[in-house]
Amino acid sequence: MTFSLRFRAAVVSIVLLAAFLGIWHLATRPTAAATNMSPEYAKLMGLTATQGKSAMPGPLDVGAKLWEHLRQPFYDKGPNDKGLGIQLGYSIARVGLGYLLAVMVAIPLGFLIGMSPLISKALDPFIQVLKPISPLAWMPLALYTIKDSSISAIFVIFICSVWPMLLNTAFGVASVRKEWINVARTLEVGTVRRAFTVILPAAAPTILTGMRISIGIAWLVIVAAEMLVGGTGIGYFVWNEWNNLSITNVIIAILMIGIVGMLLDQILARFTRMVTFPE
Repeated sequence: MTFSLRFRAAVVSIVLLAAFLGIWHLATRPTAAATNMSPEYAKLMGLTATQGKSAMPGPLDVGAKLWEHLRQPFYDKGPNDKGLGIQLGYSIARVGLGYLLAVMVAIPLGFLIGMSPLISKALDPFIQVLKPISPLAWMPLALYTIKDSSISAIFVIFICSVWPMLLNTAFGVASVRKEWINVARTLEVGTVRRAFTVILPAAAPTILTGMRISIGIAWLVIVAAEMLVGGTGIGYFVWNEWNNLSITNVIIAILMIGIVGMLLDQILARFTRMVTFPE
């Protein structure tokens, strides 16, 4: 039953992809070339006007350019000409470091909030004020105080990753069934041991759900942050290629952003399934 459903879903996905590529190809096919046009105007307008070539690249053009990037993903020809692998590597490193710092802060603090009603009530006003602030709103302050664009981007990733993990951890810890905690108390299990042997396994699916949400938000934010700070990263790559009017490279970068984001999400989804057990 499960295999049949997966097979049918795969077939539907392939059909939808083929339909999308077909429509894209037809929409970007060259039209009739202009004949009555002065040479000066034709030189100014380029292939779009003289040969009827679409300004939007087709799937074959994107595929050919993507193959070029995949053949040499780590070339380095200067500050503004680095391979796609290098740009993705910088972005993943920044996301990974900021995300790791958020894990180190959010999960212990979320445990404390979930286990202590007093701490929960005391910190709730601060959380409710800070949580809605856009991560990019912190960027000017980070650049002014830190004075390093790369570390500022990591700080922004930390800020945007903290809240989903913190709130999900607090909710998961507070939602652990009271019967399990009462049994642990009856057996005279200490607070620290109870947190690791009873509360953590019970709250793990909720905690990992928060981590999964956070990694998605972090990967979204890093693109915008790198557009602002420049230098390196997939966000800067998109902005730089737009300035170069290379729409093909912009489309390739968007595709790679989506693929990397999907892989990060699936890794945490796999971890979530590993710690989820039927009651």
